[in-house]
Amino acid sequence: MAHDIIRDPVKMDKYHHYQKLIRDCFVAHYQRLTSAWLLNLDINMALDDEQGQYVMFKTGWQGKEYVRYFSLHVALRHGKIYIEEDWTEEGIATDLLRLGVPREDIVLAFQPPQMRPYTEFAVA
Repeated sequence: MAHDIIRDPVKMDKYHHYQKLIRDCFVAHYQRLTSAWLLNLDINMALDDEQGQYVMFKTGWQGKEYVRYFSLHVALRHGKIYIEEDWTEEGIATDLLRLGVPREDIVLAFQPPQMRPYTEFAVA
């Protein structure tokens, strides 16, 4: 939370609640991917509650080429969940909505700022 100092206990509770929801979603996606993944790639997660950064990425060899790419990147900023990258099947936003996160607390950050008003989610 180095970038987002929260002094309000209600906002702090919400922040911790969102941390837990994001972690739960990441673990569920990880379990689905590792049980179904057929390519010779490792699936890695880095979950940083202190900085509010959560990433899932794949690394490994495909033939003679070493590949690495993010499949999921979420950040907690300003009391909102910013989806920076999402290559999951249904999308983590769908999971978060099912878990009760309001649309106005989810930002599709991978969308250009000028396009965000046309999504069903927060602009920032």
